[in-house]
Amino acid sequence: MRFRIVDVFTDRPLVGNALCVVLDPCPDDLQPLVAREVNLSETTFPTVTGAGAYDMRIFTPGGEIPFAGHPSIGTAWVLGPGRWLQHTRQVTVVVEADADGARMSQPDPEVVEQDPAAAVAATGLPGAHAAWRVDVAGTVHVLVATDSPLEDVRPSMNAVADVTAAAGAVGLGLFRRLDDRTVHVRVFGPGSGIPEDPGTGSAAGPVGLLARAHWGTDVDLTVRQGDEIGRPCRIEVHAEPGSVTVGGRVAACAEGRFNL
Repeated sequence: MRFRIVDVFTDRPLVGNALCVVLDPCPDDLQPLVAREVNLSETTFPTVTGAGAYDMRIFTPGGEIPFAGHPSIGTAWVLGPGRWLQHTRQVTVVVEADADGARMSQPDPEVVEQDPAAAVAATGLPGAHAAWRVDVAGTVHVLVATDSPLEDVRPSMNAVADVTAAAGAVGLGLFRRLDDRTVHVRVFGPGSGIPEDPGTGSAAGPVGLLARAHWGTDVDLTVRQGDEIGRPCRIEVHAEPGSVTVGGRVAACAEGRFNL
Protein backbone atom coordinates (compact mmCIF):
# COMPACT_ATOMS: atom_id res chain seq x y z
CA MET A 1 0.00 0.00 0.00
CA ARG A 2 1.42 3.35 -1.04
CA PHE A 3 1.44 6.25 1.39
CA ARG A 4 2.56 9.86 1.57
CA ILE A 5 3.48 11.90 4.63
CA VAL A 6 2.86 15.63 4.49
CA ASP A 7 3.30 18.41 7.03
CA VAL A 8 0.22 20.61 7.37
CA PHE A 9 -0.04 24.26 8.45
CA THR A 10 3.52 24.95 7.33
CA ASP A 11 5.44 25.72 4.14
CA ARG A 12 8.38 23.40 4.89
CA PRO A 13 8.83 19.74 5.91
CA LEU A 14 9.64 18.47 9.38
CA VAL A 15 7.55 21.08 11.16
CA GLY A 16 3.80 21.68 11.22
CA ASN A 17 1.44 18.78 11.89
CA ALA A 18 2.45 15.57 10.15
CA LEU A 19 -0.16 13.45 8.37
CA CYS A 20 0.03 10.03 6.74
CA VAL A 21 -2.27 9.56 3.72
CA VAL A 22 -2.72 5.94 2.61
CA LEU A 23 -3.36 6.00 -1.13
CA ASP A 24 -4.29 2.36 -1.83
CA PRO A 25 -7.23 0.35 -0.47
CA CYS A 26 -6.64 -0.90 3.06
CA PRO A 27 -8.79 -3.54 4.81
CA ASP A 28 -10.94 -2.09 7.56
CA ASP A 29 -9.35 -4.22 10.26
CA LEU A 30 -5.85 -3.04 9.35
CA GLN A 31 -6.60 0.69 9.34
CA PRO A 32 -6.31 1.26 13.12
CA LEU A 33 -3.17 -0.91 13.19
CA VAL A 34 -1.55 1.13 10.42
CA ALA A 35 -2.40 4.35 12.27
CA ARG A 36 -0.91 2.96 15.46
CA GLU A 37 2.24 1.90 13.59
CA VAL A 38 2.66 5.32 11.99
CA ASN A 39 1.94 7.01 15.35
CA LEU A 40 1.27 10.47 13.91
CA SER A 41 -1.57 12.69 15.13
CA GLU A 42 -3.73 11.27 12.33
CA THR A 43 -3.62 8.84 9.42
CA THR A 44 -6.23 8.98 6.65
CA PHE A 45 -7.66 6.42 4.24
CA PRO A 46 -9.32 8.25 1.32
CA THR A 47 -11.26 6.59 -1.48
CA VAL A 48 -11.95 8.71 -4.56
CA THR A 49 -15.60 8.14 -5.51
CA GLY A 50 -15.98 10.42 -8.51
CA ALA A 51 -14.82 13.64 -10.10
CA GLY A 52 -13.91 15.95 -7.24
CA ALA A 53 -15.23 13.70 -4.43
CA TYR A 54 -13.85 11.21 -1.95
CA ASP A 55 -14.83 9.27 1.14
CA MET A 56 -12.37 9.22 4.03
CA ARG A 57 -11.75 7.54 7.37
CA ILE A 58 -9.51 9.19 9.96
CA PHE A 59 -7.58 7.47 12.75
CA THR A 60 -5.46 8.75 15.62
CA PRO A 61 -3.10 6.28 17.32
CA GLY A 62 -5.94 5.66 19.77
CA GLY A 63 -8.78 4.99 17.32
CA GLU A 64 -11.14 6.41 14.70
CA ILE A 65 -12.54 9.94 14.83
CA PRO A 66 -15.44 11.28 12.74
CA PHE A 67 -13.87 14.53 11.55
CA ALA A 68 -10.62 16.48 11.80
CA GLY A 69 -9.04 19.56 10.30
CA HIS A 70 -5.43 18.94 9.35
CA PRO A 71 -6.26 15.50 7.86
CA SER A 72 -8.91 17.12 5.66
CA ILE A 73 -6.55 19.82 4.43
CA GLY A 74 -3.58 17.51 3.96
CA THR A 75 -5.52 14.73 2.23
CA ALA A 76 -7.13 17.05 -0.31
CA TRP A 77 -3.72 18.55 -1.07
CA VAL A 78 -2.26 15.06 -1.66
CA LEU A 79 -5.14 14.13 -3.98
CA GLY A 80 -4.47 17.20 -6.09
CA PRO A 81 -5.47 20.79 -6.83
CA GLY A 82 -9.15 21.62 -7.21
CA ARG A 83 -12.43 21.67 -5.35
CA TRP A 84 -13.12 18.47 -3.42
CA LEU A 85 -16.23 17.23 -1.67
CA GLN A 86 -14.97 15.25 1.30
CA HIS A 87 -17.32 12.77 2.98
CA THR A 88 -16.38 11.52 6.44
CA ARG A 89 -18.44 9.55 8.90
CA GLN A 90 -20.66 12.42 9.99
CA VAL A 91 -20.17 15.37 7.66
CA THR A 92 -19.47 16.51 4.11
CA VAL A 93 -17.20 19.53 3.67
CA VAL A 94 -15.73 21.40 0.72
CA VAL A 95 -11.93 21.54 0.54
CA GLU A 96 -10.23 23.82 -1.99
CA ALA A 97 -6.64 22.75 -2.71
CA ASP A 98 -3.93 24.47 -4.72
CA ALA A 99 -0.17 24.11 -5.12
CA ASP A 100 0.57 25.72 -1.76
CA GLY A 101 -2.07 24.33 0.58
CA ALA A 102 -5.80 24.01 1.12
CA ARG A 103 -8.79 25.57 2.86
CA MET A 104 -11.89 23.75 4.04
CA SER A 105 -15.38 24.72 5.03
CA GLN A 106 -16.26 23.77 8.58
CA PRO A 107 -19.71 23.30 10.13
CA ASP A 108 -20.59 25.60 13.01
CA PRO A 109 -19.86 23.94 16.34
CA GLU A 110 -22.37 22.98 18.98
CA VAL A 111 -21.18 24.97 22.00
CA VAL A 112 -22.04 24.41 25.67
CA GLU A 113 -20.41 26.53 28.38
CA GLN A 114 -19.02 24.65 31.36
CA ASP A 115 -17.11 25.26 34.59
CA PRO A 116 -13.40 25.75 33.80
CA ALA A 117 -12.22 24.62 37.26
CA ALA A 118 -11.28 21.04 36.29
CA ALA A 119 -9.44 22.18 33.16
CA VAL A 120 -7.56 24.86 35.12
CA ALA A 121 -6.49 22.31 37.72
CA ALA A 122 -5.42 19.78 35.08
CA THR A 123 -3.25 22.25 33.18
CA GLY A 124 -1.94 24.35 36.06
CA LEU A 125 -3.26 27.61 34.59
CA PRO A 126 -3.40 30.50 37.07
CA GLY A 127 -6.98 31.07 35.95
CA ALA A 128 -9.42 31.14 33.06
CA HIS A 129 -12.26 33.32 31.80
CA ALA A 130 -14.52 30.52 30.63
CA ALA A 131 -14.62 27.01 29.19
CA TRP A 132 -16.81 25.39 26.57
CA ARG A 133 -17.51 21.93 25.26
CA VAL A 134 -17.51 22.26 21.45
CA ASP A 135 -18.69 19.58 19.03
CA VAL A 136 -17.72 19.89 15.36
CA ALA A 137 -19.36 17.10 13.35
CA GLY A 138 -18.90 14.64 16.19
CA THR A 139 -15.34 15.63 17.13
CA VAL A 140 -15.43 17.19 20.59
CA HIS A 141 -12.95 19.46 22.37
CA VAL A 142 -12.99 21.27 25.69
CA LEU A 143 -11.76 24.83 25.00
CA VAL A 144 -10.60 27.24 27.70
CA ALA A 145 -10.11 31.01 27.26
CA THR A 146 -7.40 32.58 29.39
CA ASP A 147 -5.25 35.71 29.61
CA SER A 148 -2.38 33.71 31.12
CA PRO A 149 0.69 32.96 28.97
CA LEU A 150 0.66 29.42 27.61
CA GLU A 151 4.34 28.86 26.84
CA ASP A 152 5.19 27.36 30.24
CA VAL A 153 2.02 25.33 30.81
CA ARG A 154 2.91 21.83 32.02
CA PRO A 155 -0.32 19.84 32.31
CA SER A 156 -0.87 16.62 34.19
CA MET A 157 -1.66 14.24 31.34
CA ASN A 158 -3.62 11.92 33.63
CA ALA A 159 -5.77 14.84 34.81
CA VAL A 160 -6.23 16.09 31.23
CA ALA A 161 -7.34 12.60 30.18
CA ASP A 162 -9.91 12.65 32.99
CA VAL A 163 -11.26 16.05 31.87
CA THR A 164 -11.59 15.00 28.24
CA ALA A 165 -13.12 11.62 29.12
CA ALA A 166 -15.75 13.32 31.30
CA ALA A 167 -16.71 15.55 28.35
CA GLY A 168 -16.50 12.82 25.71
CA ALA A 169 -13.78 14.92 24.07
CA VAL A 170 -10.62 14.10 22.13
CA GLY A 171 -8.72 17.19 23.27
CA LEU A 172 -8.41 19.94 25.86
CA GLY A 173 -7.46 23.25 24.26
CA LEU A 174 -6.22 26.46 25.87
CA PHE A 175 -6.37 29.72 23.92
CA ARG A 176 -5.17 33.27 24.54
CA ARG A 177 -5.60 36.45 22.50
CA LEU A 178 -2.26 37.90 21.39
CA ASP A 179 -3.77 40.68 19.28
CA ASP A 180 -6.92 41.22 17.23
CA ARG A 181 -5.66 38.94 14.45
CA THR A 182 -3.65 36.33 16.37
CA VAL A 183 -4.56 33.69 18.96
CA HIS A 184 -2.13 31.37 20.74
CA VAL A 185 -3.47 27.83 21.17
CA ARG A 186 -2.27 24.62 22.83
CA VAL A 187 -4.27 21.38 22.60
CA PHE A 188 -3.64 18.24 24.67
CA GLY A 189 -5.16 14.84 23.84
CA PRO A 190 -3.51 12.06 25.86
CA GLY A 191 -6.68 9.97 25.85
CA SER A 192 -6.41 9.80 22.04
CA GLY A 193 -2.73 8.94 22.08
CA ILE A 194 -1.65 12.55 21.37
CA PRO A 195 0.00 14.18 24.41
CA GLU A 196 0.11 17.54 22.59
CA ASP A 197 -1.27 18.19 19.11
CA PRO A 198 0.87 20.49 16.93
CA GLY A 199 -2.05 21.96 14.95
CA THR A 200 -5.75 21.26 15.51
CA GLY A 201 -7.93 22.34 12.59
CA SER A 202 -11.15 21.02 14.13
CA ALA A 203 -10.56 23.27 17.16
CA ALA A 204 -9.35 26.28 15.16
CA GLY A 205 -12.77 27.20 13.79
CA PRO A 206 -14.46 27.17 17.22
CA VAL A 207 -11.49 29.05 18.71
CA GLY A 208 -11.95 31.77 16.10
CA LEU A 209 -15.67 32.06 16.83
CA LEU A 210 -15.17 32.07 20.61
CA ALA A 211 -12.30 34.56 20.48
CA ARG A 212 -14.40 36.88 18.35
CA ALA A 213 -17.35 36.63 20.74
CA HIS A 214 -15.21 36.88 23.90
CA TRP A 215 -12.52 39.41 22.96
CA GLY A 216 -13.80 40.98 19.73
CA THR A 217 -10.97 39.64 17.57
CA ASP A 218 -11.16 40.06 13.81
CA VAL A 219 -13.22 37.75 11.61
CA ASP A 220 -9.97 36.63 9.91
CA LEU A 221 -7.22 35.53 12.26
CA THR A 222 -4.17 33.30 12.60
CA VAL A 223 -3.95 30.51 15.16
CA ARG A 224 -0.39 29.95 16.41
CA GLN A 225 0.11 26.42 17.71
CA GLY A 226 2.84 23.81 18.11
CA ASP A 227 5.85 26.03 18.85
CA GLU A 228 6.33 24.55 22.31
CA ILE A 229 6.91 21.06 20.89
CA GLY A 230 9.08 22.14 17.95
CA ARG A 231 6.30 21.75 15.34
CA PRO A 232 5.10 25.32 14.70
CA CYS A 233 1.76 25.54 12.88
CA ARG A 234 0.01 28.60 11.46
CA ILE A 235 -3.71 28.07 10.86
CA GLU A 236 -5.77 30.63 8.96
CA VAL A 237 -9.35 30.94 10.21
CA HIS A 238 -12.35 32.84 8.85
CA ALA A 239 -14.62 33.03 11.91
CA GLU A 240 -18.01 33.95 10.51
CA PRO A 241 -20.97 31.92 11.79
CA GLY A 242 -22.40 29.89 8.94
CA SER A 243 -19.28 30.43 6.82
CA VAL A 244 -16.37 29.15 8.93
CA THR A 245 -13.26 28.16 6.98
CA VAL A 246 -9.92 26.77 8.16
CA GLY A 247 -6.81 26.52 6.03
CA GLY A 248 -3.06 26.57 5.74
CA ARG A 249 0.01 25.61 3.78
CA VAL A 250 1.10 22.00 3.17
CA ALA A 251 4.60 20.61 2.56
CA ALA A 252 5.51 17.20 1.15
CA CYS A 253 7.76 15.21 3.47
CA ALA A 254 7.98 11.50 2.57
CA GLU A 255 6.47 8.70 0.53
CA GLY A 256 6.72 4.94 0.56
CA ARG A 257 4.91 1.62 0.77
CA PHE A 258 3.59 -0.58 3.56
CA ASN A 259 4.59 -4.23 3.06
CA LEU A 260 1.24 -5.69 4.11
